[in-house]
Amino acid sequence: MKSIIFITLFLFSHLSLAKTILFLGDSLTEGYGVERAAAYPKIIERRLIKEKISPLKILNGSISGSTSASAFKRLKFFLKAKPDILVLALGANDGLRGVDTETTYSNLKKTIELAKKNNIIVLLCGVRVPPNYGQEFNKRFIKVFSRLQQEFNLPFVEKILEGVAGNPKLNQDDGIHPNTEGHKILAETVYKKLRELL
Repeated sequence: MKSIIFITLFLFSHLSLAKTILFLGDSLTEGYGVERAAAYPKIIERRLIKEKISPLKILNGSISGSTSASAFKRLKFFLKAKPDILVLALGANDGLRGVDTETTYSNLKKTIELAKKNNIIVLLCGVRVPPNYGQEFNKRFIKVFSRLQQEFNLPFVEKILEGVAGNPKLNQDDGIHPNTEGHKILAETVYKKLRELL
């Protein structure tokens, strides 16, 4: 009887220590144009398992083409999975479409507040956009992420595509989406910050 109780308690404590990591992003995080196994969340998952950072569960709630407008509802949907950490990597499509930066800020802020309310640690990932809409828009867009980071004191990946953006060898033919090699670098960039939270 004692052995059964011990095993039950062991299993319960083991499961309670499991970490669930939710990635919420767009095509960059969904892995557009590459095999699912080559997308950076999967690379991070394999590395964490290899380093025996387990038990853990990785959920990728990213959708190609999505903007910050969908962030709140998507996080609300995934709350039932009880994520411990949210990797929030949205906003690139807002910038590409010229969405008002205050709207992007408001959408992401609302999502972060929902995460905080549910005791979810948020790793915020900043993105950059081409200079199509001018220097002033770019400044305001970049400030969205630094503003949120400071306001909520969040762990922060300032440039998720650091070392990848603009390099034809690391991107697909569209010049926007990372190829397999690009995702490896992207994974390393995000992993450095994510590892600190585990």
